[in-house]
Amino acid sequence: MTSQLPAHPFSALIRGASKAQHTEAENASFMSDMLGGRLGKAAYVRYTEQLWFVYQALEEAAAGLADDPVAGPFVRRELFRLPSLERDLDHLHGTSTWRTAVTPLVATATYADRIREVARDWPGGYVAHHYTRYLGDLSGGQVIRSTAERTWGFTHKGDGVRFYVFEDIPNPAAFKRGYRELLDAVPADDQEKRRIVGECRRAFTLNTAVFEELDAPAPAGR
Repeated sequence: MTSQLPAHPFSALIRGASKAQHTEAENASFMSDMLGGRLGKAAYVRYTEQLWFVYQALEEAAAGLADDPVAGPFVRRELFRLPSLERDLDHLHGTSTWRTAVTPLVATATYADRIREVARDWPGGYVAHHYTRYLGDLSGGQVIRSTAERTWGFTHKGDGVRFYVFEDIPNPAAFKRGYRELLDAVPADDQEKRRIVGECRRAFTLNTAVFEELDAPAPAGR
């Protein structure tokens, strides 16, 4: 007989079950050094470039999942980051031609490929990646924004850090509560919920692998 999940809200189970991987990602040396001001602006640019590939995968898949009973409720336009991310990269590079120059790291390509795979084959897996990215942006991402403004002189909530500015979400705390309610209402049995929790752990592991590759010496000329 398959054991049942503990009688806690699904959102709490996801958060608790992925806590170790979340902590590992937050404490990755690249992120710690960047937030500590020990890396130059070029590191922030490289990190932002890699985010572009991840959010391409997330948001290009969204339209096809809008009517899905599991993933559809999470497809919220106010969360979409690609337009702001591209504006940031235009500013960081001083030109809009960066699209032909940037390339994904091996770890980033693996991460993006996994997002595309679950978006195509498994809506519950897409929800796992959606949760780890967007709720992270609304929470810890704000620490990155304030550090970038303080360290590299970006205008407050202006070009260069617009990725972290959710202009269409005036009350992030209330939005996150509503998001967790959506998680709690996911139409899935215990076995499927366990799979989603496992994919959350995998998402954090994939993200940590990107940090580890970013921690390698920057390419020549950067």
